[in-house]
Amino acid sequence: MTIEKIDGLPAGTLGYRGLGVVTSDDYRTVLDPAIEEAVAAHERVNLVYVLGDGFDRYSLGAMWQDTQLIGVPRDIWGRLALVTDHSGLGEAVHLFAFLFPGELRVFAAARESDAIDWVTGS
Repeated sequence: MTIEKIDGLPAGTLGYRGLGVVTSDDYRTVLDPAIEEAVAAHERVNLVYVLGDGFDRYSLGAMWQDTQLIGVPRDIWGRLALVTDHSGLGEAVHLFAFLFPGELRVFAAARESDAIDWVTGS
């Protein structure tokens, strides 16, 4: 499994760490069910997604699965923090940020705790 859950976050906040090569199966078995469960249980869903040193790349299928998140009801999204030092990913997120219905910020890997604080409103 190349998507690991970040434990200890408050209700309504999801946290995941991508490791190695993230595939479409990782989305289908880990991330998608967690988002569906959160949508059913909470008014707003906040997400911290960390792509640090252990992350290599997305498979083409994972990139497609990522675009499917747009299909989640727009009013459910709160804040999304992408934590990464991979400049290409950060730039792509900034480029497509207008497609995301919630608030979106990119944080450097060294600022992971700041990203969590921002997403959770701490």
